[in-house]
Amino acid sequence: MKANREHRVPLSEPALQVLRECRARWPDSEHVFPGRHQTGPLSNMALLMLMRRLGRKEVPHGLRSSFRDWAADNRKDRDLAEAALAHSLPNKTEAAYRRSDLLEARAILMEEWSAFATGSHHDSS
Repeated sequence: MKANREHRVPLSEPALQVLRECRARWPDSEHVFPGRHQTGPLSNMALLMLMRRLGRKEVPHGLRSSFRDWAADNRKDRDLAEAALAHSLPNKTEAAYRRSDLLEARAILMEEWSAFATGSHHDSS
């Protein structure tokens, strides 16, 4: 993490399935998504170049912004959404007293985001 602090990430079932498929495809790799020659990680430009070849204007970092917009639009708790993005609390006093990383609540949030992002959510309207 760029803040040099641990950030536990609760993974949705579809995310875990991707990890299982990657392990099956590259069983000896120390990387989830190995690079072209499987000796190092996938280049940070690989996804961007894929998006360009597909004619897409979106950028990989935009996924974080999309998540944040979805959370706000769906009235998800602001602190929970910020914790999911590993954003620090700007108030140092509040940060000093915040001991929980809200892992269980973030796990539920990630399942909901996964359902939305994969199109498997059920619209109640």
